[in-house]
Amino acid sequence: MPEPLPVPELLALDRAHVWHPYGPMPGRAEPLVVESASGVRLRLAEPVHGQRELIDGMASWWSAIHGYNHPVLNAAARDQLERMSHVMFGGLTHEPAVRLAARLVEITPEPLRHVFLSDSGSVAVEVAVKMCLQYWRSAGRPAKRRLLTWRGGYHGDTWQPMAVCDPDGGMHRLWSGALPRQIFADAPPAAYEESYAEHLRELVARHADELAAVIVEPVAQGAGGMRFHSPGYLRVLREACDAHGVLLVFDEIATGFGRTGTLFAADRAGVSPDVMCLGKALTGGYLSMAATLCTAEIADGISRGEVPVLAHGPTFMANPLAAAVAGASVDLLLAGDWAREVERLESGLRKGLAAAEGARGVAEVRVLGGIGVVELDHEVDMASATRAAVRAGVWLRPFRNLVYVMPPYVMDDADLAQVCEGVLAAAEAG
Repeated sequence: MPEPLPVPELLALDRAHVWHPYGPMPGRAEPLVVESASGVRLRLAEPVHGQRELIDGMASWWSAIHGYNHPVLNAAARDQLERMSHVMFGGLTHEPAVRLAARLVEITPEPLRHVFLSDSGSVAVEVAVKMCLQYWRSAGRPAKRRLLTWRGGYHGDTWQPMAVCDPDGGMHRLWSGALPRQIFADAPPAAYEESYAEHLRELVARHADELAAVIVEPVAQGAGGMRFHSPGYLRVLREACDAHGVLLVFDEIATGFGRTGTLFAADRAGVSPDVMCLGKALTGGYLSMAATLCTAEIADGISRGEVPVLAHGPTFMANPLAAAVAGASVDLLLAGDWAREVERLESGLRKGLAAAEGARGVAEVRVLGGIGVVELDHEVDMASATRAAVRAGVWLRPFRNLVYVMPPYVMDDADLAQVCEGVLAAAEAG
């Protein structure tokens, strides 16, 4: 291992060469340098605002549900590393991928049967869209190539996912003239409203001849606005899609593996999509991997088509190292009392964020499962909010008008209370 760079030199090189997510080049804000991570804490290379360690309230963008440096996941990675870190998936297979696919089929809603493994959540959505478009083309109905979603959504940063992110308030509105034109319902209300349900039914019916699929984030929208909605709308969509011959896609990249309080958000509605996308927590935050699951009907339809293959094959598809860690992460989750842990997080978040209710500048406080959100009535001052959270010993990543938290499931009550204090401090400062 090379000697660690002095922090000033590392930051100078970072500024000169490294493009960070959702930022300009060179960056305007100096990032914090993380030296290591363990449990729910990030250890900084040098103290910042008097803090050398920060409690991670973000679970590394919602992925590190078991925390960092977990012995079970470390062991799975070491064991697989000694066997092989990677091998191409074209013409070859291996046990970690096969075991993982079988496990995902076992725990996801019926009748999802087939698993396409890719290397990021955005690509999992690209694959889902390609599946739907190719299914209808194989069925002799190529005109069914548009997608319907609701406003306030976020599905990733590659081309097709950007097309179904919120077209006005979302971060991808810059590309509205170039992206495929999709169909957008109004944003779903939090509580069930029959008038909104009828709005969804009417849109599906009106556009059925051109719709390949409806795609939504079930129950909780993520980076589009961190809003929650009634599971009843998922049942409405399932019934409308069945009635009018439209496929239904659930993007569970953020909501899967227990985040909303059920193993999958679809479980809250008691319905199954035709296609489901998984990612983020799939590997416990260790490596990048995602999955797109579909029904036998979709797979058979594509395989009977003029082009009888799904023409998609990432170089690192089904990477053995990532698959082994993903399998260990899923097993670790299911072996524990994850539902009670998420329920405990929900209770702690409700208690800890209650002080923000009615505070100056706060529009709404909402909590669901392991998600806590303080929505401001103004754009958050990122620098001030982040500085206030760090001073409280907490790492957060506010955006737009939101200060939110999605902690690792293993976070104890004392750390969770401190994270909530960090959210309150960030909201007040921002």
